[in-house]
Amino acid sequence: MTDDPRTMKQRMLAGDPYITDDEILADQVRSQELMVAYNASAPGDGERRRLLEELLGSVGVDTEIRPPFYVDYGGHITMGDRCFANFGLIALDVAAITIGDDVQIGPNVQLLTPTHPVEPGPRRDKWESAAPITIGANVWIGGGAIVLAGVTIGADTVVGAGSVVTKDLPAGVLALGNPARVVRRLED
Repeated sequence: MTDDPRTMKQRMLAGDPYITDDEILADQVRSQELMVAYNASAPGDGERRRLLEELLGSVGVDTEIRPPFYVDYGGHITMGDRCFANFGLIALDVAAITIGDDVQIGPNVQLLTPTHPVEPGPRRDKWESAAPITIGANVWIGGGAIVLAGVTIGADTVVGAGSVVTKDLPAGVLALGNPARVVRRLED
């Protein structure tokens, strides 16, 4: 893993194994400072929106994230228009997190793109990688749900509270449990 000529940040962004270096650490420090300021900002304050726009890669119109809100970098997150995330969203964006329009996210949801080796040696040496998460338009993710690395959730799907999404979910379904399983199709 060490003979790759790319920088660790280039490897990280490609989803390949990497170890945190000074460049990645500087990005983390910047995002943590913005995150702390965002979480301390007052409701209805234009500063809150400005901080969110500076923290995230992009954020749509009429999108609200209630603090506290936790990220690794923020800049790898794209949120569409009219989204709402309740208190305690954790979005660990080592890889891209793409959230479509009109998505609703319950309290204490975790979107987790990082992965770690299961082999003890590389894990001890702090190697890490990541895979993106994509959430389609008009998805509702219930409180306390966890979405793991590499997952895509199709448009109009509902993920039940407390579910753990380990694999892709198709559009227009209700999924529940650990691991989340489709229990029925949703009709308009």
